[in-house]
Amino acid sequence: MAKTRVAVEFGMGTSLRRKDYTKAAISALKDALWHNSLSMSDAFGFDKSDMIIDVEIAVQRPENVDLEELKNILPYGKGSFKAVFGGLDIRKVEGGTTVIANAAVIVSYDMEASNA
Repeated sequence: MAKTRVAVEFGMGTSLRRKDYTKAAISALKDALWHNSLSMSDAFGFDKSDMIIDVEIAVQRPENVDLEELKNILPYGKGSFKAVFGGLDIRKVEGGTTVIANAAVIVSYDMEASNA
């Protein structure tokens, strides 16, 4: 059996006022997930719980993302999560910072590679 990538989804989220990296990450993950309807489980004859979902979140301060909170967002599948450096911190004229997070969600299944 081989882990085979079948979809990649992207999302963006923000924390406008609180400089909350986890909130921005959750928003980015939801953006990626909520804007699609993947029917690959049925097409490949798998249950939705068979999805292998790799989530990568990019923010300026990855150490400030609570990855445990992200785990509650996935509706099904087996998820792995990591936070990396990226995204943007935008300083506001009136003070404070807006945090922008980017999410990449990679959906795979454990299946034989097709030789067709």
